[in-house]
Amino acid sequence: MGAFEDQSGKVGAKIFKEDLLNHCGASRPEVIQGPSFGVDTSIIDLGNDLALVVSSDPLSLIPSLGMEISAWLSVHLLANDMSTTGFAPQYAQFVLNLPTSLSRADFKVYWGFIDQLCKAQNIAITGGHTGQISGQESTIAGGGTMFLTAPKTKILTSNGAKAGDTIVVTKSAALSSTSLLAMAFPKTVKEKLGREIQQKAAENFWKISVLKEGKIAASTLQANLDLHAMHDVTEGGVLGALDEMAQASALGFEVTADLIPIEPEVQKVAGLFEIDPLVSIGAGSMIIAVAPEAESILLNSLKSAGIPATAIGCFTGSVTKIIIKNGSLKEFNFDGTDPYWAAFYNAYSAGWL
Repeated sequence: MGAFEDQSGKVGAKIFKEDLLNHCGASRPEVIQGPSFGVDTSIIDLGNDLALVVSSDPLSLIPSLGMEISAWLSVHLLANDMSTTGFAPQYAQFVLNLPTSLSRADFKVYWGFIDQLCKAQNIAITGGHTGQISGQESTIAGGGTMFLTAPKTKILTSNGAKAGDTIVVTKSAALSSTSLLAMAFPKTVKEKLGREIQQKAAENFWKISVLKEGKIAASTLQANLDLHAMHDVTEGGVLGALDEMAQASALGFEVTADLIPIEPEVQKVAGLFEIDPLVSIGAGSMIIAVAPEAESILLNSLKSAGIPATAIGCFTGSVTKIIIKNGSLKEFNFDGTDPYWAAFYNAYSAGWL
């Protein structure tokens, strides 16, 4: 067993709450929202009704998939967390711990895409650190932090969901996990599922940003009045993200699993790699907690913008989490394990190409 748990990915709620949460340095009154499980961002009061929002995430560097895909992951996964506030990121810092095997030419390509993506989103890169680390061959190449300032009363946090809120899910479950598997093992996926499925699944990668739906929700509804919380789907998939959001808001939920959208190519790739798409990495999907009377307004606004969205259930005052599948009710208990990592490793070990 490893130093933490016998699994890859971010630590679960137990380790976070027992080892990290009560050891967060000094207590300062201007910190409105500090570290909390299931909360994407931290908020610092700047006075004059303004606040600073901060969020950090790992940076991806996956040479086998290319520098553009690596940069896209690095920038958009950071920006997705920020978009849950209802505002877009404005500034970014990057700490790059690069493998010594990475050539300067490849680094320039990688950084060029980082630069382009930040310019496209009007994000200023304000600093960081860059170095190469001997023995560092991970696909995690450091970490990034993004910042924004906004009116304090209009900033959303993912722990703001309320009992009775409708749960809206955008796009499809498992977009990112299945797209990465389709791109990492294209030959095998084409042989077993066909060229069209492989191409559709791989193309879903370019849909992993949720900035657009975050902006639409915030511009359509009133923050903290009828729009209560948003949470981007990452490790643990749609159900894992719902579990985090419910824990953060001290709520439960009741959702119909059969309503959670899953694109056909996603379902087929998930089946091939034997992963459950509902608990697999799902960047590109956003969970939105909205007052029931504003549900149709939000769904229509997203639909008009070309973003598929589905109401799948509601948050409840009880802390019990209920999944309805095939007409049967079952309590949902998530152990934090995302099947993507094992699926990738098993396919790689089996020599899939």
